[in-house]
Amino acid sequence: RAALPGLALALLCLLRAGAEVPVQPDFSAEKFAEIWYVTATASNCSIFLKMKDGMKSSMAIISFTSEGDLALKLDKCQKFELLFQQSGQAGHYIGTSAQEKRDLLVMETNHSHYAVLHEAQHSKTEPSTVLQFLTREQDVSPQLLQKFMELIPTMGLTEDMLAVLPKLGECPKGTGCL
Repeated sequence: RAALPGLALALLCLLRAGAEVPVQPDFSAEKFAEIWYVTATASNCSIFLKMKDGMKSSMAIISFTSEGDLALKLDKCQKFELLFQQSGQAGHYIGTSAQEKRDLLVMETNHSHYAVLHEAQHSKTEPSTVLQFLTREQDVSPQLLQKFMELIPTMGLTEDMLAVLPKLGECPKGTGCL
């Protein structure tokens, strides 16, 4: 019983933290579409944490359906596609499956060089947060990478949850790259 008020407070803090994730104010789906490189990722997901040291960059191909939904295709050694429905707010998209709900927000982008995506995965077994740094080119400026790294603690993540991904290259046989 004594733990219930603390648990309720913790849940309120989580909800409040989720509500404070900013979305790019002048987000343009038309300018955002096309090819991006996943340059760095930070996450508290246990699967990511186990695999992060062996990961390589991937190419993210972003397109939008006629209904305004966001289609994300990751292409490298492992290929998969995700579809996120628009939420009614530009730059905020929702993905759902039987196991989880995902909120994808474009936190920051200049549309032509970089983007920061925030994804909250609301899973019954393991809720998690993913922060991704996307760039139009594989080479990234140290200043932009530093700016991304400064966002990590503001999203409840720590630096040890960060993977700065090597450039695209050949995948070693029998391994996966995300």
